[in-house]
Amino acid sequence: MAAVTARVARAALWVGFGIFFLFPLYAMADFSTRNLLGGGRTLQAWGNLLSNEALYRAIVTSLLLAVLTVVAMLVVLVPTMIWVRLRTPWARGLVEFLCLLPLTIPALVVVVGLKNVYLWVNYLLGESALTLTFVYVVVVLPFSYRAIDGALSAIDLRTLSEAARSLGAGWVATILRIVVPNIWSGILSAAFISVAVVLGEYTIASLSGFDTLPIEIVALGKSDGPTSVAASLATLLFGFVLLLALSLVTRRRRRT
Repeated sequence: MAAVTARVARAALWVGFGIFFLFPLYAMADFSTRNLLGGGRTLQAWGNLLSNEALYRAIVTSLLLAVLTVVAMLVVLVPTMIWVRLRTPWARGLVEFLCLLPLTIPALVVVVGLKNVYLWVNYLLGESALTLTFVYVVVVLPFSYRAIDGALSAIDLRTLSEAARSLGAGWVATILRIVVPNIWSGILSAAFISVAVVLGEYTIASLSGFDTLPIEIVALGKSDGPTSVAASLATLLFGFVLLLALSLVTRRRRRT
């Protein structure tokens, strides 16, 4: 009897949480497909995601920013964390403090503090929205650090690296062929979380004067509500697909 009650309670919770999270998505889908002028349904708002040139450029820019941010974050963070754990464990607390520090700094302070730095960045690389990659790498560090740190804590890093080195592998081969496959779930988590953060970041891009997807969505909301809601819903669904893919890949690797 207790088991049946527990199942019913669990099912009720799942239904409640499902309604709580899915109803706003349904409302967004309903509004984005509603014909505000003539009644009925239309997919014009969704078609505008590709036909609207400014929105299309913003989508491409945000996706490129997400890819560049993930690549730069992994190139900087993964070797650093591995090296600190193996060679300088006394600096682990310092690295953790530096990686978590962006959580305590408001976006306005970050933009103002990097203003002089970006004068040189814009001089050397041009005034492109893709230069936001440098700031976004700092912004995603707290989330990425936690994901990768958890994966590294779950393996015997020292034994794996010493075994690889004793067999003649260099440091690059040790990291790429031995360590990375064992922390792949943490790397995927860090990458997907970083993508979600970059696609949803508004304050820094707005203060810096660049047109990214969140900026364009807010601008569209003032003139074309359905298209703005459709873009927001598409971003949410894209994040959901990333999380689902992460769950499936992690589950498959555990079974293997």
